[in-house]
Amino acid sequence: MSGYESYERLKTDWAAPGVLRVTISTPGKLNAVDMTGHRELAEIWRDIDADEKVRAVVVRGEGTAFSAGGDLAMIEEMMSDHAVRTRIFGEARDIVYNVLNCSKPVVSAIQGPAVGAGLAVALLADISVAGRTARIIDGHTRLGVAAGDHAAIVWPLLCGLAKAKYYLLLCETLTGEEAERIGLVSLCVEDDEVHDRALEIAGRLARGSAEALRFTKYALNNWLRQAGPAFDASLAMEFLGFTGADIREGVTAVREKRPPRFT
Repeated sequence: MSGYESYERLKTDWAAPGVLRVTISTPGKLNAVDMTGHRELAEIWRDIDADEKVRAVVVRGEGTAFSAGGDLAMIEEMMSDHAVRTRIFGEARDIVYNVLNCSKPVVSAIQGPAVGAGLAVALLADISVAGRTARIIDGHTRLGVAAGDHAAIVWPLLCGLAKAKYYLLLCETLTGEEAERIGLVSLCVEDDEVHDRALEIAGRLARGSAEALRFTKYALNNWLRQAGPAFDASLAMEFLGFTGADIREGVTAVREKRPPRFT
């Protein structure tokens, strides 16, 4: 596929006329986002925006998971290396703003676990379709850092501040059914219907007026752009946390498969 062959963790194919399907692919790791995948999730939206053949996008995870979030090896490098931390900080910012500023309508197909950087893309999509038993969790505070990836810019607008605080502070898991009930996702369907429904919606978008859709998306996303300062602050506070003690305990707890013991 011309223009997308260099991507290693993101597979692309034409799912329908004008519909580019982007599949997050990290086999055997529930599509966890490593160094390469994180960079690619930031970059691909610029390529899509510039690609005149693309009229709509479907983004999904390979197999039965959307994405298990940041790879622990990447997180440990961020903890120990300031240069790596600074680079990933820029990419995390670009993931959010590049999805928002991509002029093509994006539909996410959320199945299984959706965490971290993958969840950022899933919830920032223009239309999100979740499976009934999808497991949506922000994950940051359980790891010992502030909820920075995307949450401050979009959760309060989608589901309200009270619900956003409940789920982000406590790191509670939402099913796709509950996420639809509180307005965090656009639609909830049966698990085996997620990809087909997302493709059907993307096909309808691809057949619509590209200019009308582009301008409508841009205008609506100004609500999110207004929250840019809150997002920037949350991201900075998250990355400050990667220098502290709590993140070390959080990572250790994940590796030992136990609850963290923060002091």
